Amino acid sequence: MRTSSTSATSGRCLFIYKLRPIVYIILHLNIYFYHIGGSTHIDVNDFVGMQSKQQHPYFDEMNTTNVTAVEEETAVLKCRVKNKGNRTVSWMRKRDLHILTTNIYTYTGDQRFAVVHPPGSDDWDLKVEYAQQRDTGIYECQVNTEPKINLAVVLEVTAARAKILGSTEIHVKRDSTIALACSVNIHAPSVIWYQGSSIVDFDSLRGGISLETEKTDTGTTSRLMLTRASLRDSGNYTCMPTGAIPASVRVHVLTGEQPAAMQTSKGLHVARTKLAIVTICLLTLTAWQRFTFISHMTSVQFINSSFWQLQEEQFNGWLISRKQCSRQQNKWHRADRRKS
Repeated sequence: MRTSSTSATSGRCLFIYKLRPIVYIILHLNIYFYHIGGSTHIDVNDFVGMQSKQQHPYFDEMNTTNVTAVEEETAVLKCRVKNKGNRTVSWMRKRDLHILTTNIYTYTGDQRFAVVHPPGSDDWDLKVEYAQQRDTGIYECQVNTEPKINLAVVLEVTAARAKILGSTEIHVKRDSTIALACSVNIHAPSVIWYQGSSIVDFDSLRGGISLETEKTDTGTTSRLMLTRASLRDSGNYTCMPTGAIPASVRVHVLTGEQPAAMQTSKGLHVARTKLAIVTICLLTLTAWQRFTFISHMTSVQFINSSFWQLQEEQFNGWLISRKQCSRQQNKWHRADRRKS
């Protein structure tokens, strides 16, 4: 009896062991169809599409189709191809239909272009070193399937340019602190400040000059500070990063209390514009009054604190003259008319 029981148990274990692959497949199919439709129902079309996608090359959905780079820096255009197999991956520049690379080989005399393909990976990225603005355009990652598939990537290369934070014209009081900040959209190796045509000397006898440089993921920021500002500190300051277009700011150091002059350049511009408009209006009004006075007034006479006004007007061929009596009488004489 003991032998019979042992044999039965062994038979059941062997049967369950043989069912393991089937159970494994059923579980995985259930998980797959749960994710794609929330149902365990097996759709033949979905299954065929999945099998087809697994057999043919396709682009990873995580690929980036828009890349922005700064001039003189390295730009990387991503292309991840799944199920490449023995297919060929090429990069083409759309502007002139020039094939730049095929697999790991480069077919251009411009050595700035190369393919980055870590062994065993699905990545076939195009690297552009020392990017220039002329490199801006569309590039295609192509796989020689039938029909051919391609992925378009737009590259935009912008100029490396410094920018003064805040107004480009500032006013500070004497003995206060001048604080200037300059940002540049590249990782500049160095940033040099000029006052006029001379480099700002941090070791000068003046003292009180400091420089702080901060590097971030997006670029570099340089901050120049001058304590105890004097009239000699007035002038044009230029921020000149290595490999970037410089930027300038005008500094005015003021003596005494001049609150009106402490405005930003934008405020000064608005105030000057308003003053100009008011001046033009006053001049126009004055000119119009003078013209009216000369056109209509022919004579004014003052007699014993009274005045006589002779006004002539041209009306339908008649020259009409009116004589105005003194202010005390406050009435008009009859008009004298004569043919002009």
